[in-house]
Amino acid sequence: MNFLTEIVAFVVAIGVLVVVHEFGHYSVARMCGVKVLRFSVGFGKPLVRWVSKKTGVEWTISALPLGGYVKMLDERETEGTIPSEDLPRAFNRQPVLKRIAIVAAGPAANFLLAIALFAAVFAGGVTEPQAIVSTPAPESAAAHAGFEGGEQIVSLRDSQGGDTHAIRSWSDLRWKLLDASFDHRNIVLTAKTHDGTFDFPLTVSGITDADAEQDFMDKLGFTPGGGTLTVAGVEAGSAAQKSGLVAGDRLRAIDGRPIDSATRFIDYVKSHGGKPVTLVIERGDGNQARRDTVQIVPDVKRDASTGKDIGRIGAALANQLPTVDVRYGPFESLRLGVNRTWDISVYSLRMFGRMIVGEASLKNLSGPVTIADYAGKSARLGMTAFVSFLALVSISLGVLNLLPIPVLDGGHLLYYLVEAVTGKAVSDRWQLVLQRAGLVCIVALSMIALFNDLTRLIRF
Repeated sequence: MNFLTEIVAFVVAIGVLVVVHEFGHYSVARMCGVKVLRFSVGFGKPLVRWVSKKTGVEWTISALPLGGYVKMLDERETEGTIPSEDLPRAFNRQPVLKRIAIVAAGPAANFLLAIALFAAVFAGGVTEPQAIVSTPAPESAAAHAGFEGGEQIVSLRDSQGGDTHAIRSWSDLRWKLLDASFDHRNIVLTAKTHDGTFDFPLTVSGITDADAEQDFMDKLGFTPGGGTLTVAGVEAGSAAQKSGLVAGDRLRAIDGRPIDSATRFIDYVKSHGGKPVTLVIERGDGNQARRDTVQIVPDVKRDASTGKDIGRIGAALANQLPTVDVRYGPFESLRLGVNRTWDISVYSLRMFGRMIVGEASLKNLSGPVTIADYAGKSARLGMTAFVSFLALVSISLGVLNLLPIPVLDGGHLLYYLVEAVTGKAVSDRWQLVLQRAGLVCIVALSMIALFNDLTRLIRF
């Protein structure tokens, strides 16, 4: 069933994104008076085909669904003679500004779609964990900033001054910290505690690009907290069962440290394989609730992914975090949609630039297998998650197509910008050479992305 969900979600996602991208080219070409011959979703042999009686455009759905194209009348690509009345409608005869507009319309449509999708998410509202911090790991940036656990972060600002940005949820905090981490900017977080509201200066200069690419929040020492950690189940014969833990027990502390995060609890247990740890648990409800102390020795197990020995107690955990409903008005939602699209676009470009110069890992490239995996996972999480996923991939598609690589929209834009500046078109010979070089680049990127997909899939 999960595989079927991934396939359906992937087809829907790719179908929507391709249609929107190509419709951008199609609509602007029609507005510019260019004759469109075919609008194809997919490549290869057409499976479904019909011709519009009104426009004469051939609409097709083809066998290979990974993309699409809009074919326009062009003297360079047409065999035979073009009727004289159609020559003014040929793409190659259009002024350079019109050609730039037609080519740029595809990526622009993807960005507009992302803005609309993000705006819909912000306007429709979403339930997210509150920005409450769990007890940070010792020596982490959060611990050095003074966080002890239980603080609710309400705003953020640069340490050098500037605007103060409100923090409404954990997701909001994550995006703000990602931006600061990527720029290595030190910031000040304002948080509410039981004793009042205080500032916590946070140093992120120690975060590397590799950390930012992975789980940088955990590296900084931030995990969602403020919730209740409950034992959901216990494996027969496990260390948890031998210690007397039962389903329904609420975990309050481990070795004297308050615990409200499954991530922190699991990390602590992993690092204490074969070593006794003391748990403070709470059992019962209401007036019947009581606290007990339980000592447990985590079993030593080999981690299949790392090959290292880790501690394991054999208990399933449920982490109930306090949540907040985040909802905005229509105009604020639109503004936030624009901002989120801009931030992700800039981040994507900068990350790609760092991969080119070797400052970031090529493992960040993903192919269709990873996209299908995340499409399925987001679809199972609900409509809001799937819509957000669509917006993210739409931005990636727009950014990718704007890269100045021949065979992509960005490569054609580069030709036309050179023509606009010099007044001379790039020669056919040079275009052919650059097209071949661009094709090599695309094939290389595709192979790296596919290799990364397979690595994630089978972990070799």
